[in-house]
Amino acid sequence: MKILNTKTETFDHLDPESREIMKKTINFFETKGKEKLKFDYHNKVWYADFLNFVKEEKIFSKLLTPAQYGGEGCRWDTTRNCDFNEILGFYGLPYWYTWQVTILGLGPIWMGTNEELKKETAKRLEKGEIFAFGLSEKEHGADLYSSEMMLTELPDGTFVADGGKYYIGNANEAGLVSVFAKDSDTEEYVFFTADPKHENYELVKNIISNQSYVAEFGLHAYPVKQSDILSRGEHAWDCALNTINVGKYNLGWASIGICSHAFLEGLNHAAHRNLYGKYVTEFPHVQQLMTDAWTRLLAMKLFARRNADYMRTASKEDRRYLLFNPLTKMKVTTQGEEVINLIWDVIAAKGFEKDTYFEMAGIEIRGLPKLEGTVHVNMALIVKFMANYLFAPAELPEIPATDAPANDDFLFDQGATKGLGKTLFHDFEKAYSSIDLPNVKIFREQIATLKELLLNAPPEKEQTKDIDFLLILGELFAVVPYGQLIIENALLRDVESDIVDQIFDFMIRDFSKHALQLYSKSSSTEKQMEYALKIIRKPQQNKERFNRVWENHVLSLKDTYEMNK
Repeated sequence: MKILNTKTETFDHLDPESREIMKKTINFFETKGKEKLKFDYHNKVWYADFLNFVKEEKIFSKLLTPAQYGGEGCRWDTTRNCDFNEILGFYGLPYWYTWQVTILGLGPIWMGTNEELKKETAKRLEKGEIFAFGLSEKEHGADLYSSEMMLTELPDGTFVADGGKYYIGNANEAGLVSVFAKDSDTEEYVFFTADPKHENYELVKNIISNQSYVAEFGLHAYPVKQSDILSRGEHAWDCALNTINVGKYNLGWASIGICSHAFLEGLNHAAHRNLYGKYVTEFPHVQQLMTDAWTRLLAMKLFARRNADYMRTASKEDRRYLLFNPLTKMKVTTQGEEVINLIWDVIAAKGFEKDTYFEMAGIEIRGLPKLEGTVHVNMALIVKFMANYLFAPAELPEIPATDAPANDDFLFDQGATKGLGKTLFHDFEKAYSSIDLPNVKIFREQIATLKELLLNAPPEKEQTKDIDFLLILGELFAVVPYGQLIIENALLRDVESDIVDQIFDFMIRDFSKHALQLYSKSSSTEKQMEYALKIIRKPQQNKERFNRVWENHVLSLKDTYEMNK
């Protein structure tokens, strides 16, 4: 596995039609060129050219229509969607965003019970339409309990909808908006579709200054027929959360794409800049920064791709993806910020120049941890899985790599969203014991100490009410499944042991950093502080290994990619 270079990537793991979609998309952006890409970005030009390309090639139709509703080549295939996510991130977050919001808007439709509307949606996708997800509100954000959008039944059995939605991407041009509301009589949750072209749909404004359109809109006695209803009651609630399960996974891939382009551009700059008689890449601290950036980026991709395997093989009995998905959203995107920071420390003022891709990347990378639930919300979710994951392993099947073309039916039939604490996991130690490397061994010792901490000095009653304390504990826990999936995928895809050991060099340092934060917390007990200090470890230093990784995998990427002008 390697980081994306759109000029050399062959997509051999995909079937011919999917491979062609990826190559045509790359060709669209390379033909557009960096100058026009940046001009449109700075001038906040709506990406009609991209949407016209998508329409002509029927790309969203092929990638986002489940097989049973689409024609030949249509399926919802997470593997190829990962590649498309990554490509769009590589060229610019606004292009990814319109795809992402379409995915969210489609979720309640494909998960709903309205078969006629599903057939209509398939036709709309074939015509090149985009979609929107009307969930959050100005005063309540994504607090679904407090939703004020109301659906009121009229004597003739139809309804009217009244209320506003806020931070709704694509809501200016969507064919349909999936709107979350409550029945004004019963307080029952309900999803229905609205047409932005209707006179009772008010497009208030774009609330951001960007190429994308993120709308505030209002519905004023908007007429809703039974044929517009997607789901009701608990099913509507589950559709909302399960849609986010599907959508938030994509944020990690957007980060991976952004970081890949930024890395290649940053490396080129550093490798050709001569300071004090040396090229920048000859300075030891630059070699460390860029190697850290590359290994973190590769780890992001290894984890996210392995998560796809768990998503594609999931069932009502095997829901391990419910832990790995928020990790892709939370951990991968925050690692993306770290990658950009590391590169920026190397290229310095170059990162502000308006004609670079990096100038855009440095801004856009910040948004991803803050979408589809904040880092804090996803961390609180992750903590619910901690007890079963660490202390109650179950017998579950080993999951193979799942690159083969297939429709991912389960994603639209995930079932009830309650009972997360009962989710079962296989023994994570199987992954860690399957590889014999010095830094993996040290990392395992850190995990063992974390387990001792949780058994012998668990959070006290007051600490369980302290969100900040639990977040730090969550950070410590999160690195364990993160490392597990990295190892699993490294073995599946024959990643060199030098690379894996170098990845765990930064993993040990991250584990130690979070332990120091726990130690420093004002409310941590003496016993917790004692264990926190034991977690703090130093990676095994191996200059020969580091040099091999630097020379063979990092520096060797210089001059391998530059976007067309």
